[in-house]
Amino acid sequence: MMKRKILLIAGLFTVCAGLFAKGDTYIYDYWGKMEKSPDAYRVSHVVYADDLKLDKGLKNPSSLFAKGNMIYVADTDNNRIIQLEYTKQKTLELRRVIDRINTEGTDEIDTLNLPEDVFIGKDESIYIADTKNGRVLRLDQDLKILQVLKEPNDPTYEEGKDFLPTKVVADSKGRVYVSARNINKGFLKYEYDGTFQGFFGANEVVYNWTDMIWKKLATQAQKEKMVLFVPVEYSNCYIDKEGFIYAVTKTFEEWDLKSDSAKPIRRLNALGKDILVKNAENLPIGDVQWGNAAGIKNPSKFTDITVLDDEVYITVDESRGRIFAYDNQGFLLFAFGGRGNVDGFFRMPTSIEHIEKDLFVLDGQNASITVFTPTEYGNLIYKATEQFACGEYDESAETWAKVLEYNGNYDLAYIGLGKACLRQNKYKEAMDYFKTKRDRRDYSKAFKYYRKEWIEANIGWMVGLIIVLVVLVFIRKIVKKIKWELDSL
Repeated sequence: MMKRKILLIAGLFTVCAGLFAKGDTYIYDYWGKMEKSPDAYRVSHVVYADDLKLDKGLKNPSSLFAKGNMIYVADTDNNRIIQLEYTKQKTLELRRVIDRINTEGTDEIDTLNLPEDVFIGKDESIYIADTKNGRVLRLDQDLKILQVLKEPNDPTYEEGKDFLPTKVVADSKGRVYVSARNINKGFLKYEYDGTFQGFFGANEVVYNWTDMIWKKLATQAQKEKMVLFVPVEYSNCYIDKEGFIYAVTKTFEEWDLKSDSAKPIRRLNALGKDILVKNAENLPIGDVQWGNAAGIKNPSKFTDITVLDDEVYITVDESRGRIFAYDNQGFLLFAFGGRGNVDGFFRMPTSIEHIEKDLFVLDGQNASITVFTPTEYGNLIYKATEQFACGEYDESAETWAKVLEYNGNYDLAYIGLGKACLRQNKYKEAMDYFKTKRDRRDYSKAFKYYRKEWIEANIGWMVGLIIVLVVLVFIRKIVKKIKWELDSL
């Protein structure tokens, strides 16, 4: 009865979904077709330097980092780090500007030079990728130097290149992972004491067959002019609460995206291997289809990624200024945003962060921070995924049903309802939900359990029928034998 009611509600809202959606938010269906969706987020406000009462405006800001209720901004071309507080009133207020550090007892320079990233460790240490100074600083909260990481003195590190660290994260043990410009062997890994331990998460070599064949046939002079097949660089990273590093890359060939060779988003384990789960029909590559609207013909190219506590990961795309959110199975929850000068759109998004469910997007070209807060629809999606992850299957089913009231086309709601039914041993209902949205993988799982349940429920009369058939066959043989003996007399 509940299932029929849900499908009826979903059908009604499918007809009028376009009336409720503004068009900025969308999802993709099974066939990879874009479908409008109600807004999962709304713009709370956009923050500029004047709003923060800074002595000078932001200049080419490149990175955000959030810890607790604090937001740190790498204001790169102004050679400083800005610390902001996100208040209970949902406003950003200036707390301090870090443009000079305490170098007492060291030979280090006390100013920053084009810093591109900032990270706050578990022990509240401040890590700064001081790019042009060729170092990664670890400071205490009083800005005193605790550690300085520089160019490794190691045979595996290629000499002759400037050491230009651009991104930095550290795990709970104090191990530091650094991404540096022109380094394509992965992240540089340093132990808690600053000892260089080698490279981590080296990217696979990306090449195409035509170039490889041509290189085989080319002369030596032509080969020297050709681009070398080298691993690509990571463009950004984020370390989640479990210590896994999510990394994004912008270097790939377009045709490698849909074959899953490009892997623009990766989740690296302790061995540096990609373990990102991809159970959805469409891969987590941002836009599934891309044309050349407004002169933009590139696929999505992620400049940053952030990970919520429920393992939902959210990326920002520099190609079209869009934001994509995925659950831990690789299903697209929602996408929104675009290129432009109006609130909620961006000229050049460079970084994304979160505090609880609120999102912060840094626009490097517009020198602004856009603050997004989730709508009721967005909160319902988060709530349903969290309830299911916590084993609250009845509650998650009720929440997914509410999601369908907002958006009758939402595939993940049907799949979520199906998974809830599967966990409740309602296998036939689960099969119906999975069939509705062509979820073959989960349908097969539900069918396997349904078949097992059906067999267990009917095994009695099935065995009885078999016995009866065997007895009948035996009796028939005896009758035939008796008949043959009588006929032969």
